[in-house]
Amino acid sequence: MDRDLLTHLPVIVAVARRGGFALAAAELGMSPSAVSHAVRLVEERIGQPLFARTTRSVSLTEAGKALVETAAPALQDIAERMDRIRGVKGRPVGLLRINASNIAIPLAVTPVVAAMAERYPDVTVEIVADQGLIDIVGEGFDAGIRLGEMIAQDMVTVRMTPPFTAVIVASPAYVGKHGRPRDVGDLANHNCIGYRLVRSGALYRWDLNDDGKDVVVETHGTAIVTDSLGAIDLALAGVGLAYVFEPLVRADLAAGRLAQILPQTAIEEPGLFLYFPRRASMAPKLRAFIDTAQEIGRASMRTPDRVA
Repeated sequence: MDRDLLTHLPVIVAVARRGGFALAAAELGMSPSAVSHAVRLVEERIGQPLFARTTRSVSLTEAGKALVETAAPALQDIAERMDRIRGVKGRPVGLLRINASNIAIPLAVTPVVAAMAERYPDVTVEIVADQGLIDIVGEGFDAGIRLGEMIAQDMVTVRMTPPFTAVIVASPAYVGKHGRPRDVGDLANHNCIGYRLVRSGALYRWDLNDDGKDVVVETHGTAIVTDSLGAIDLALAGVGLAYVFEPLVRADLAAGRLAQILPQTAIEEPGLFLYFPRRASMAPKLRAFIDTAQEIGRASMRTPDRVA
């Protein structure tokens, strides 16, 4: 096997995963020119282009797709085995990449990463916030964090939070000026802060309980955000009604900065879960994250889940 080819395969996989030379260079700690040189060298050795390049995009050719589909799993397996070898006689080491929904970071990730920094200084945890569901294996992540109902059944899951409710909130200033909606139908007469789903471009419709029935409600208002924390800030400023997960606004509700609206409409969500393919749990760095998360959340966990 050509040694230069082997050396540059991680670069090819990174360009494919990141969708561009500059992004791959930033991930690998290389210059864009060095990444371009590596890709060109591999293409010359193989005898055909691996990427179709335009001024706006970089995409895999048929040959590039075939190479990445072969190389990416092999490189991932090698990386995991090396981490296990390094961890046999010492502490877990390496880069742990986790793809998480935006709300998972304040609700579940931050305390675990803080504890990991103290306990496992040789592990670097990289958190990529993402609204949509992705192929965590294909995108080079060790694990993901999502609501339980969103996770594929073939993944191993570990609970990170108890179940929680999704609630409507508003500031006392908004309520004082506009009053409270009388029922679900009256939401149409109020300024509701919208939530844009970045990947699909659609506006999120509020899932509510209306007299014992689950309903989906389209809302309208003068502001649209792509992050729950932005909706909370706007609600605190008196802009309108926000639909958010209760733990995110628990302190604001307790302090009176926000008030819950139509509490009877709140629905329960299953909570946040860490998920990963079964073989990944063998990696010491992921095992360390799992153990830390379970220790931190043990007091609030209610029921056992599928675990590694």
